[in-house]
Amino acid sequence: MMIDQENSTRDDAETGSPRQRAIEAYDSARERAADTLGEAPLIALAGGLAAGALIAALLPRTATETRLVGPTARRVKDSARTALSAARETGSQRLDELGLSREKGEETIRSLLGGLSDAARASATAAADSVRNKG
Repeated sequence: MMIDQENSTRDDAETGSPRQRAIEAYDSARERAADTLGEAPLIALAGGLAAGALIAALLPRTATETRLVGPTARRVKDSARTALSAARETGSQRLDELGLSREKGEETIRSLLGGLSDAARASATAAADSVRNKG
């Protein structure tokens, strides 16, 4: 009986039967998945989490889930809103204490970009002069 299965498998491999092609495709996919997991486990984890979140988002909520999870979800959302508000207010106060405002930040960025532009022009001019003086 074992010899028959062996011969059948050998015949399948030689003829390229659908069964053998399926086995080879499965083995190939398994090896690629193992290689990917070995090389980038965090990417695989993130992909799994994203797929799970997508599936969960697509599934309708059940009445039981709404009844059991609803109050907790509301508390979590309320806590997150409160934390965001507190962080925003504290950050604004701290920036005000430091004398920083949106206008001041924009001015600082413009000044920085202007300085970078001037430095790039000066470097380019120095490089061109150096080439001219050598030649």
